[in-house]
Amino acid sequence: MTNIVVLVKQVPDTYSERKLNESDHTLDRESADAVIDEINERAVEEALKIKEAGEGEVTVLCVGPDRATDAIRKALSMGADKAIHVSDEALQGSDMIATAKVIAGALGKVDGYDLVIAGNEASDGRGGAIPAMLAELLGVPQLTHARELTLDGTTIKVDRETEDGVTHLEAALPAVVSVTEKINEPRYPSFKGIMAAKKKPVETLTVADLGVDAGDLGLSGAASTVLEAAPKPPRAAGERVEDDGDGGTKVAEYLVGQKLI
Repeated sequence: MTNIVVLVKQVPDTYSERKLNESDHTLDRESADAVIDEINERAVEEALKIKEAGEGEVTVLCVGPDRATDAIRKALSMGADKAIHVSDEALQGSDMIATAKVIAGALGKVDGYDLVIAGNEASDGRGGAIPAMLAELLGVPQLTHARELTLDGTTIKVDRETEDGVTHLEAALPAVVSVTEKINEPRYPSFKGIMAAKKKPVETLTVADLGVDAGDLGLSGAASTVLEAAPKPPRAAGERVEDDGDGGTKVAEYLVGQKLI
């Protein structure tokens, strides 16, 4: 039986207005609608496909505030079996290195995982480095930016698409895989799945449960600090050109003045 862990994250809806906290310049997550990151839905879908092709169990792992339970329930309603939720105020402002350490600590609570599947990057931070950092901390192979994934016994095979072509990767389990938006189309939860998700187990952990040094977490433990931030200025009105027969010349002169041509 293949035990799969899928990393999911709750992020601000891209259609909502997003802003930073004035006090510490971190993302103000309470000011925007929160949803499960779309790339994580694709990671869940890929895990479910592996499970349905043979025997297996899918565990969802999420690091985030209490409201992130909505994202967890979405993954469970798609068909995941259970979840682990790491929620602790000490995590506020943690950088990617600290986040990877927390995820690695939480994976230590999973009873024998074989495969970790994540999205290639979250839509809020856009760092794209967590899967690789996690694999390094765990000491397992990393197969990142996968557009296709195949599990053959205890061997994982991945096709990674780059600007130079397609790279074929292969490694023995356990391993960490990150997927791109080309991997699949995630399913919609059924009414039965939504109802079943309410009864599926969700284990809640704090930093104290993980054996992670709290001094490495939060803003105080971050390797970088935002000193100043300002909102994006309002969009200026465009320049209007009246065409009296010489409109093309006026447009060209404007573009030359802006050094666009």
